[in-house]
Amino acid sequence: MRILFVHPNYSAGAADIAGNWSPAWVAYVAGYLKSGGYEDYHFLDAMVDKLDDDQLRAAIREIEPDIIATTAMTPMIYAAQHLLKVAKEERPQAITVLGGIHATFMFQQVLEEAPWIDAIVRGEGEAVTLNLVRCIDQGKWLTERDQVKGIAFLDGDGQVVATPAEPSIKDVDSIWPDWGILDWKKYIYIPLGVPVATPNMARGCPFTCSFCSQWKFWRDYRVRDPKRMVDEIEELVKVHGVGFFILADEEPQINKNKFVAFCQELIDRDLGIHWGINTRVTDVMRDEELLPFYRKAGLVHVSLGTEAAAQLNLDRFVKETTVAQNKRAIQLLQENGIVTEAQFIVGLENETRETLEETYQMVMDWGADMANWSMYTPWPFADMFAEMSDRVEVFDYSKYNFVSPIMKPDNIDRAELLDGVMSNYRRFYMKRMLFQYPWVKDPFRRKYLIGCIKAFLKSAMERRFYQLGKQNYWGPMFKKLIKFDYDKSKAKIVEPDHNAWKKAPPAKRPAVAATGAAPQACAGPKACGGGDQQMTEEQIKQYENA
Repeated sequence: MRILFVHPNYSAGAADIAGNWSPAWVAYVAGYLKSGGYEDYHFLDAMVDKLDDDQLRAAIREIEPDIIATTAMTPMIYAAQHLLKVAKEERPQAITVLGGIHATFMFQQVLEEAPWIDAIVRGEGEAVTLNLVRCIDQGKWLTERDQVKGIAFLDGDGQVVATPAEPSIKDVDSIWPDWGILDWKKYIYIPLGVPVATPNMARGCPFTCSFCSQWKFWRDYRVRDPKRMVDEIEELVKVHGVGFFILADEEPQINKNKFVAFCQELIDRDLGIHWGINTRVTDVMRDEELLPFYRKAGLVHVSLGTEAAAQLNLDRFVKETTVAQNKRAIQLLQENGIVTEAQFIVGLENETRETLEETYQMVMDWGADMANWSMYTPWPFADMFAEMSDRVEVFDYSKYNFVSPIMKPDNIDRAELLDGVMSNYRRFYMKRMLFQYPWVKDPFRRKYLIGCIKAFLKSAMERRFYQLGKQNYWGPMFKKLIKFDYDKSKAKIVEPDHNAWKKAPPAKRPAVAATGAAPQACAGPKACGGGDQQMTEEQIKQYENA
């Protein structure tokens, strides 16, 4: 049974400007298949290698796979569907498989649009994929596929069938990724010039924020053993030469005890690796006394979900934080030699040129090393979509990428919104490049920050940043020439049945009631970074002992 994994050829010109991120999904799924006895698998990274259809066809002919599988976040769904169409045309006898968060919730629409997809893997992929491969390998695909939990497919009459959800994997330490499936020389983090990885220490989140979908996707919050996690990091360093990693956790500091143990294990093994996280302002303030310890463990970059400059918007996002707390958290990190990045969500209906200017003035006052402005993206599978759906005019998922203005503000048009964001970027990084980065006293921080600006300038010169080349944006004088190129033929989004997935097999760990967080990126190594909720010691013990 030969399996071919392919990463879709899609780039948004956002997080990928820092380098090519190693696709962790294929390493974790492949590793789980390997533990289940399937080792004949191959991988093509169509995005990094920029494979066109002809090159993809040639690779499929050479590999001759029995199963061809890919994944898709929302903006890459069309690229993934097209990829599997090419695969089915080239090798009709192969079973085509699609996983990822978008297909998990929007499987009905995906299968209607792309009937050449044989199976959709819903939710946590490892166990479902292994059971799916076994079903195919045993020749039971057509007769017993409805017995495979956690998938969706078209039956013989063309009707969509969704099987009951597969229970989440309780023992996450049983999932050991095969990082050897990746060609590590392709995945270089530009600021440091070293291979970069995005491993998971925890899966899911115990909070159930209305604008987020990660808690729905994983359905259960589970944390790995810190020693086991550092075993993986050690393999990445010593076997694959990785020199930087970002924990892809939604909230890496939720379980403070295990996060501290993880840091201590990194210190004890002295691997010499640097790393970053996305976290919450309140977690930084809570752990003020531990920040020197975290820095000693190699933590050098923290992205904070500050989200807004005005308290009114912070309250709207249910951040449960204040502007003063945002500033204090940034100061604390910088005092401990940790690079700080402030993240802002812009582009809601109340956005104006003045509110965009407020975010710029505020981040300059805070003194953050870096800043990021992301366009609000209304996930159709998040509960908050119901509140915003009547304002959604763009149904082209390829633009749901945090850089294209999906929502139209009431008082400015999309071109003005994009120009305002670009103005913030230009001014912020120009000042940092001229007056801050070259004069930072700490040698490592200086090297890191200058490396970041090099990555930023490289993408800007190549017109990749924010897809500026595709959008024909050359500066404020060219606003009228901007081409967003939304595909207007796409039908109005039909919300999925949110309750259907909630009625999936109950989580195997106790639930934690909470509210909060901001509408932050759910598509990439980002955390929502919201709220001030913390698990009590009793709740942490429940999670650790369940």
